[in-house]
Amino acid sequence: MAEASTRIDIPQPADQVWQLIGGFGSLPDWLPYIPKSELSEGGRVRHLANPNGEAIVERLIAFDNAARSYSYAILKAPFPVKDYRSTLKVVETGATSSRVEWSGRFTPTTVSDQEISKLFEGIYEDGLKALATGLAKKAK
Repeated sequence: MAEASTRIDIPQPADQVWQLIGGFGSLPDWLPYIPKSELSEGGRVRHLANPNGEAIVERLIAFDNAARSYSYAILKAPFPVKDYRSTLKVVETGATSSRVEWSGRFTPTTVSDQEISKLFEGIYEDGLKALATGLAKKAK
């Protein structure tokens, strides 16, 4: 099983960051890579499209609003993995600061552990950088 994780410190309150990213259907609000998200099954399944129009389907497997965290599994995606599980979490680091953590575990199907870990670390890093940039623009 391969893993990937990254984190970023954000100079904004954890509740404010969670308000933006905590909704399971909110990826298009902060992640430029995902322009569209549609929820089904009572909000437990999200149907995404990447910029190439390829479908990504994910299922919410855990949600904890108080802990500002949710975990999900990929059901369908153009990635060479199976058994994908990921968690997105906002941690309060101060009254006006927070840290966002994004991590995942998965089994590669046609690539090495290192290759797939590098792919997802890049996705997570790019996503969290976009989040930080978007929040900084809103704060101005």
